[in-house]
Amino acid sequence: MNIFPDSSVLLAACGSAAGASRAVIDAAAGQGWSLLTSAYVIAEVEANLAALSAGASDSWAQIRAKLETVPDVLTFEWAAVFAPARDRPILFTASAWAEVLLTLDRRKAA
Repeated sequence: MNIFPDSSVLLAACGSAAGASRAVIDAAAGQGWSLLTSAYVIAEVEANLAALSAGASDSWAQIRAKLETVPDVLTFEWAAVFAPARDRPILFTASAWAEVLLTLDRRKAA
């Protein structure tokens, strides 16, 4: 199964070795899951690492090694029915490459 953890999940995994996000990352190989990411997500994680604890950068290096990078998907051939947003590249890329988008976002759709 291909899982696409978004930047919120990856940052949570970097920030805490005991949380659910890290548990998913650590369990992936043993479960036969592929963890996918893209340049867009990597850039978001790296831009926000400084806000986390000092050990987050070391954790990111370990987590990054477990991720397979896929090309970003910025558009589809059909119409998107939601307003342009910074999450669009994540949604499009995840839907193009993965069966599961893993996110911690709790925002309600407008």
